[in-house]
Amino acid sequence: MIPRHQTVFFIILLVASTVMGVALWQLRARAHERLLAGQDVAPTEAPTVAPPEQATLYFASDADNSLTAEALSLPLPPSPNARARAVLGKLMDLYAAPNATHPVQGGAASIAQVYLLPVPSANATATSPAALSKESATGPQLAVVSLSGAFANGHPSGLETETLTILSICATLHANLPRVAQVRFLVDGQPRPTLSGHADLTRTYLTADAVPTPGVHP
Repeated sequence: MIPRHQTVFFIILLVASTVMGVALWQLRARAHERLLAGQDVAPTEAPTVAPPEQATLYFASDADNSLTAEALSLPLPPSPNARARAVLGKLMDLYAAPNATHPVQGGAASIAQVYLLPVPSANATATSPAALSKESATGPQLAVVSLSGAFANGHPSGLETETLTILSICATLHANLPRVAQVRFLVDGQPRPTLSGHADLTRTYLTADAVPTPGVHP
């Protein structure tokens, strides 16, 4: 026979467990209601979409080794670095499209990154910090374009086709970011002697030389 004091203790434990269970269930229900209320009240933010703007792309043509400017409406982000990558990505997408005038595979992923840096003036060491800061904000820029290794390795080999790709990139950058006066190329963030065996990637390209004069091939 169970002693009376043990029976009383067992009943007390049972009642306490029941009360705690009911309290926890109520707390859980209230927390769930607050969560639903918060979801109803908090507005859902739509993803930020850049507004379309007019961009100028310089398309290469293998038929006559020419560059042709064409205006397109593209969603362009406000950051200059992001804008540069966006216009070049679109250019690469069109080169990867069927019936492209300059077929090169890879698409937008071919442009790994674009960095915009100030071009130092010849007397930079004798210039005050304030003047250097102003020059950095308004002066000419160097664009460092990092291409993907897959794009470079798969690019059609040949001096003319490789040069057309490089010049179309330089001209497109300058058309949409006029401060870009010089362009350097990397592959997977590292220096590389040539694009695909011919076009020199160790030199600095001047965008003024890349933009074609009407009626004159690059």
